[in-house]
Amino acid sequence: MELLVRVGAVMAAFLVLPLVIGQAEHKVMAHMQGRVGPMYAGAFHGWAQLVADGVKFVQKEDITPREADRTVFRLAPIVALFPYLVVILTLPLGPDLVAQSLDIGLFLVLAVLGIGVVAVLMSAWASANKYSLLGGVRGAAQLLGYELPLVLAAASVAMAAGTLSLPGIVEAWRPWWLIWQAPAALVFFIAGLAEIRRPPFDMPIADSELVFGYMTEYTGLRFAFFLLAEYVGIVVIAGLTTVLFLGGWHGPFADQLGWLWTLLKVAALSFVIIWFRVTYPRLREDQLQRLCWLILVPVSLAQLVLTVAVKSLL
Repeated sequence: MELLVRVGAVMAAFLVLPLVIGQAEHKVMAHMQGRVGPMYAGAFHGWAQLVADGVKFVQKEDITPREADRTVFRLAPIVALFPYLVVILTLPLGPDLVAQSLDIGLFLVLAVLGIGVVAVLMSAWASANKYSLLGGVRGAAQLLGYELPLVLAAASVAMAAGTLSLPGIVEAWRPWWLIWQAPAALVFFIAGLAEIRRPPFDMPIADSELVFGYMTEYTGLRFAFFLLAEYVGIVVIAGLTTVLFLGGWHGPFADQLGWLWTLLKVAALSFVIIWFRVTYPRLREDQLQRLCWLILVPVSLAQLVLTVAVKSLL
C-alpha cells in the first residue's frame, strides 16, 4: 500500500506540476508582453487556455513522415519524458517525504539526465528531415557541452555535504552555503536551462531558422509529449537547484511546513525560468559554446577548488 501511494504521488506530481507551470507561463508572458490571446479563453483571466491547448493537440492528426524510421520516431517522445520521471522519484519534498531515498541519488540523477541527448538525436535522425537533423546536431553539441559544468557544480555541493544522498545534502545544508556555494548554484541553474533547451538556450529549436528543430515533423500528442517534457524539465531543474543549493525544506516551522517551503522555492525558480524566456534573446551557437567553455567550466572548476579548500580548513 505504501509503495502504491508513493508511485501515485510521483505520477500525480509528474502530470500535474508541469501543467501548472505551463499555465503559469501563459499568464506570466501575457502580463509581461501585453499578450491578449492567453487572457481570452474561458473569459476570466483566460483560465481555460491550457484546456484549449490540450483539446487542440488531441484533435490534430498524428502524422509519421513516409521516409521516417517509424519505431524510433515514435519512441523519442517517451524517451524524452523518462529521465524526468526517474528524477522526480528521488527528489525530497520534506524530511521524510521522498518516493525513493538513495545513497547515490545525486549520481543517479546526473546519469539519467544525460539520456535527454538520446531523445533529441532519436527524433532528429528518425524524422528524415534536414532541419530536424540540424537541430538534433545542435542539441547534441549543446547538451554534451553543458553536462560538464552541471556535473562540476553538483560535485561541489556534494563534496561540501559529504554525501551523494539528496535528503542528506539538504540535511547538511547551512544558510551560509548561500554565499559559499553561490557560484556553483548559478552555474548549475544556467547549465540546467541549457540542458532542457529553454530560452535563451533554444538553438536546437530556433523556430526562425529551423522551422522547429528536432520537433519539426511531430504533430498531435507526440508533439505535446515533447512540450510536456520541457515543462517537466523546468520542475526538475528548479527542484534540483532547490534541493542542492537553497536548502530544500529548510525554513520556519520546517518540521510541519517543510514541503511547502520546497514547493515555494521551486515555484520561485520556475518563475525565473519563465522570466528568462521573456527577457533574453536567443544565443547564437558560438555565443552558447563560448559561455559554456570559457565561463561556466572555469567558474565551476574554481568553485570546486574553493570547496576543497574550505572543507580542508573546517
